[in-house]
Amino acid sequence: MSHDTTSDRERLLALLRKHSFAQRKVVLASGRESDFFIDCKQTVLLAEGHALVGSLMLAEARAFESPVAVCGVELGGCPLASAVALVSFQRGAPLDAVYVRKQAKDHGSQRLTEGDAHLPRQSRVVVLEDVITTGGSTLKALDKLAEQGLTVVGVVALVDRLEGGREAIEARVPVRTVFSRRDFIPESA
Repeated sequence: MSHDTTSDRERLLALLRKHSFAQRKVVLASGRESDFFIDCKQTVLLAEGHALVGSLMLAEARAFESPVAVCGVELGGCPLASAVALVSFQRGAPLDAVYVRKQAKDHGSQRLTEGDAHLPRQSRVVVLEDVITTGGSTLKALDKLAEQGLTVVGVVALVDRLEGGREAIEARVPVRTVFSRRDFIPESA
């Protein structure tokens, strides 16, 4: 996989348009109705999509000061964190992956997070999201990570739907995105 972020970005956008994007009525996780849907997992879980996401989101995560790990929000953010961790290791500057559950397991370890047991308290982490709409799931993840003693230095989203979520998150931490609604529906505001 090349390190040419421009061609990687163009290729990932083509894959997202082909495999993940649909212009149709849908009810989102936020409960809102929308005239388009983007299911990033359909692209991210392709071998090529996984590599491209790892490369592009790593570049965005590196824009934040000194992270030691990337945290994927269950479920869509988990493969993002794995992809970024893999690419970071291959490039010689590893960032570990952490998964943030929506709720703690009710059996076994009963953990709220996975992959962070070795991280010292106050470790600097970047949260990864597939799609930002209202920002609700990301904001909950920020709270959960703080409860676990981790310091979130920023959020990277694959797609910003431009529906106020970014602004809600930015009230707490900086946000970077790879794509927005405009990349899929150019005439949108």
